[in-house]
Amino acid sequence: MEYLKYTITIAPDNQDFRDVLMANLGEIGFESFVENEENIEGFVPNGSWDELTLKEITFEPLFKFEWKSESIPDQNWNEVWEKNYFKPLVVADRCVVRAPFHTDYPTLEFEIVIEPNMAFGTGNHETTSMMMEYVLETEVKEKNVLDMGCGTGILAILSSMCGAKTVTAIDIDKWSYDGTVENAQLNHAENITALLGDASVIPDQKFDVIFANIHKNIIISDLPTYFSVLSNSGSLHVSGFYLDDLKDVEAVANKLGLKLVSQKVKNNWCSALFM
Repeated sequence: MEYLKYTITIAPDNQDFRDVLMANLGEIGFESFVENEENIEGFVPNGSWDELTLKEITFEPLFKFEWKSESIPDQNWNEVWEKNYFKPLVVADRCVVRAPFHTDYPTLEFEIVIEPNMAFGTGNHETTSMMMEYVLETEVKEKNVLDMGCGTGILAILSSMCGAKTVTAIDIDKWSYDGTVENAQLNHAENITALLGDASVIPDQKFDVIFANIHKNIIISDLPTYFSVLSNSGSLHVSGFYLDDLKDVEAVANKLGLKLVSQKVKNNWCSALFM
């Protein structure tokens, strides 16, 4: 699959404005981002993309943004990420996430090897790292786990390593599906079943633990579906939105009978646990 890379500059440039922009771009089809000192690089699949959608977004008078785009053909993503982006990541001093080409990394309780591609989820984004913390804090041993918006499969793999009975990993993106299958094999996580699609492909079964790291609007829309497959006394962990958006997610969850148990915040990104 070919991708378009958008190099985006913001004026004035600060982290809050960057976060707002990336959240909005994620909702219109951007799949991953790389932040540099001077700009943001955003990646979106070529072919079905309509740039008019981007032109309709405005945040004036708060800030302005400009972009230039270029087409990126399929290529050796290991080489691209090794040279530019993906560095070993340590989460909660218990888990290290690395690529196959990394040689300098600590020995910890859990070691996850991720084959870099265009799928979102190397653990470096705040939402992914917070959800990894939730996996480590949650009793998943002998539990049936659902990972929605699985990206590279990192939460599914960590759940498997923590002793989950079964793990179902779902993503609407073909890159993510393929990446999850590949990374599950790479980490010998044989109890992971990867599915391509949205909430409509969730199997008709009960899950003890659900992780959904997507976007606010999708989470709110799919909360009734998550609740319908959540076992009694099961836990639902959600992320992919800002702290200010938590109240909207909580309002829908409360209507379903779910209560907010805890929350995590990093750089204004939020993850929350409902039961």
